[in-house]
This record gives sequence, structure tokens and C-alpha cells, in this order.
Amino acid sequence: MKHHIVVLGAGYAGAITAGRIARRLRQGDVRITLVNAEPDFVERVRMHQLATGQDLTPRPLADLFKNTGVELRIGRVTSVDVDAKTVTVDGTTEERLPYDTLVYALGSRWADQGVPGVTEHAHQIASRPGALRLRDRLTELTAGAPVVVVGAGLTGLELATELAETRPDLDVALVARGGLGDWLSPKGRAHVRKVAADLNITVHDHTTVTAVDDGAVRTATTAPIPAAVTVWTAGFGVHPIAAATSLEVTGTGRIVVDDTMRSVSHPDVYAVGDAAYAMGPGDKPLRMSCASATPAAWQAADAIAARLADVKVPKAPIRYFHQCISLGRKQGLIQMVKADDTVTDRAWAGRGAARYKEFICKGAYWGVAKPVMYPVRRRKVTLRAVEAVAV
Repeated sequence: MKHHIVVLGAGYAGAITAGRIARRLRQGDVRITLVNAEPDFVERVRMHQLATGQDLTPRPLADLFKNTGVELRIGRVTSVDVDAKTVTVDGTTEERLPYDTLVYALGSRWADQGVPGVTEHAHQIASRPGALRLRDRLTELTAGAPVVVVGAGLTGLELATELAETRPDLDVALVARGGLGDWLSPKGRAHVRKVAADLNITVHDHTTVTAVDDGAVRTATTAPIPAAVTVWTAGFGVHPIAAATSLEVTGTGRIVVDDTMRSVSHPDVYAVGDAAYAMGPGDKPLRMSCASATPAAWQAADAIAARLADVKVPKAPIRYFHQCISLGRKQGLIQMVKADDTVTDRAWAGRGAARYKEFICKGAYWGVAKPVMYPVRRRKVTLRAVEAVAV
């Protein structure tokens, strides 16, 4: 009987893991099932572009995994039983999938951080449906309408600048809990402020949002900020499915894994992407990002394949090189960082940086389509390894 590997989620981490395992092991020895709620691959790093009216290239998963041996199941994961080793999927009908090895890659979603009114009155771009709803709402706005983006991290910066560039007729405001770009180098902070000023974005520094109303954002320090549309980008959270299992998870529900992305409590479960709590350089947790998801997926896929083939498990340290920020289509910022993601004084800004960010976005999808960059020999799954994994 084939060893059944079930991968939950076809974002960057899940799609790369499934495709890479398929290219590492013989198709006659394993069955790989990839479960995803949507039939298309979503380039999550481009959701700010989709929300502001740009059309993205369709990426059907059926085309992406054609002739790879990966089976697709389109449906929403409703529960995971790690003791019975089954996954329940709600698609056209409810289905219970048994697995031998599970890869949990359900990613993250927006989180209201406990702020009243966010769920009822704010938009989000953590998902394609959310980005499309915001897109539709923005088309209804007339000149001068105020749009408030809450959260000035990477997502908030990219959305606010993209929106201000695309719709200069709108009054765009950006709310930052700290100083705008305060984690960046001096050069990076200066460039972000200049771009915001050039695009006429109103920046509310050192401002804590206490509530979101229909038509305004309330803060702890200023008068209510008028908002025909509020977009919430102030943090992400993971799906509660993992926390409802017997897996060891953090207080926020992320699955605790070792340096091969294997669950520390259940050796037949791996976690990759935003849902995984993995330690990186300097004993710091890997941040939720595509920059973490891709190498983590490589590591997980190679570890699974190696253990099933009963060969040495390769381990490649995961490190960071830069943070790439698009500031509209014409401006960008490449902030250089140390291995542990600590920023350095080096930063590259301007049109060239924008082009480089676009190259990175294209490269991220290319990495999904080409999870192994050179031909490899597919290894045979051994009975001894299968028995060891099952223990």
C-alpha cells in the first residue's frame, strides 16, 4: 500500500512542499493529496495589487500540478484528528481523509487583536476574497473619500502606497502604532516617509486604535479619524484547527516544530509556513512571511523524503537576506538584514528597488512551479522507513 501524504493548504509553503516531495520520491510508492479551499494558487504577496484594481494572472492548481502525481482536493479543512490520523474536508461533500504523514500548511488570516468593531466594519487583504471585497468597495468611492489603513507594517505600507498611487483622488491615511517604518534603517525610514509625502498619504504616528466604527476609526490619542473605508492590516493569526488537536502549539495556536519542520509532539506531522513555530538564527522564531515559508517548505519536503527513503536527513539553516517592500509600482525599498532578520544600515531605494521587488514576487511563484531546480533521482520508499515513521 502506498504511503499517503496529505498536505493541507496550497499557499507558498504547502504547494512547494507537495511539489517537492513528488519530485523526490517514486510515484509508485507514495500518494500525495493536496487540499485547498480554492482551485487557484493565490499569490498572497500581491493582494494589495488585486485590492487596488490590478488584474493578476490566473494560476490554476490543476495546471500547476499536472503530471506531477499530486492529487488535488478542493475543499475547506474543518477538523484534524492527529490521534486517528484523519482530516475532515468539506467540499462538494464532506470527506474524511486518512493519512500516514500530514503536512499542515493552512497559513494565517487576519486577526482583530481584540479591537471592537474591526470584524464588523473593517476590510482585510489577508485572503483573495477579502481583497476582492475591498476592490469592489473602493470602486464605489468618489473623489475625496477618506480611506484609513490601520497597521504600518509591510502589508499596510504596501497597501497604502499602492492605493494612493492608483487612486490619487482618495484621501488615504495610514495609522502606525509606533513611528512610520521605525524598524527600518535611517535611510529606509527616510525613503518611506518621502514616498508617503509624495503620494499625499496622511500618517498618524504613535497612534493606538481603540475601536473601528462605521465611518470612523477611534484612537486613544486623537479625535476620530473619518473613514469611508477602513482596512485592517494590524497583525495576523492562525486558524484555530491546530489548537483544537493534541499537537503541541504555542499560545497563539502555531504548531511547535523542530529544525526539520517536524512536530515536536507528533512525528508523523509537519508544519510549514505561518502556522509553524520554528526557531531561526539567533534563537528567534521565524517570522510569518514568504521569505520563511519557502526555505521551510524545502526543509520539510526533503526531510519527509529522506526519512521515507531511509537516508540521511539534509538540514539547511534558514536565514534572511533582506526585506523587500513595494511602495506603489514606481517606488520600492530593499532593506538589508542580518541572518536573524535584524536590519543593517544598508538599504536600496527607488525605481530599481521596485523592479527588484517585482522580480522577487515573480521568483516566489517560479519557486512554486519549480520546487526542485534541477533533475533529481526519485528515491524508493523503504518498508523499514515507513514502519519507523508510523511509530
